[in-house]
Amino acid sequence: MGKESHYTSKKDRVFLRAIAGPYNLNAELDRLRAMPRVIKGTELLFSDGVQSFSKHFVEPVDGLTQTLHVHLEEYAPGGHTQKHGHVNEAAFYILDGTGYEIHDGIRYDWDAGDVAIVHNNCVHQHFNKDPLKPARALVMKPKPMMMFMNLLFQKQVIPKPTEPTEGGKGFEPRNFETDYNHST
Repeated sequence: MGKESHYTSKKDRVFLRAIAGPYNLNAELDRLRAMPRVIKGTELLFSDGVQSFSKHFVEPVDGLTQTLHVHLEEYAPGGHTQKHGHVNEAAFYILDGTGYEIHDGIRYDWDAGDVAIVHNNCVHQHFNKDPLKPARALVMKPKPMMMFMNLLFQKQVIPKPTEPTEGGKGFEPRNFETDYNHST
């Protein structure tokens, strides 16, 4: 698949990068200005699985941003994520598919073209309600900035599934797709 899972890795994870140097921070500014400004999605692979997959575009460990975390989620047919909560908000732009969220016990249905908003401190889970087709969402969140402000709540309530759904057996995320007109 891609990189090791964020959810099951035993390695330390970079939530915030250190910035150190002289008061003027010229070296840090020079470093940032030398960084690429376009992240090629075709060079990244999905990780995790078997019912939900992630492709991380931007996070502090990359050295490009300090306040944003942007990733692509792909849900296998009939798949769902772990039940979890965190202090940061998140916006899920639904690229394709149909599904729903459970936020603090309340169901919210979505379709391609919708935006699902996860509020601060909300325990939630994401579901693909189509048993035969995958679904995708682009996720944008200010998680690193929230953690910088010592707003540190993050908890897995129920882990990610380890077995595929009946309709998702053999499903592989669309790593090398070239049709980005995600219509249903």
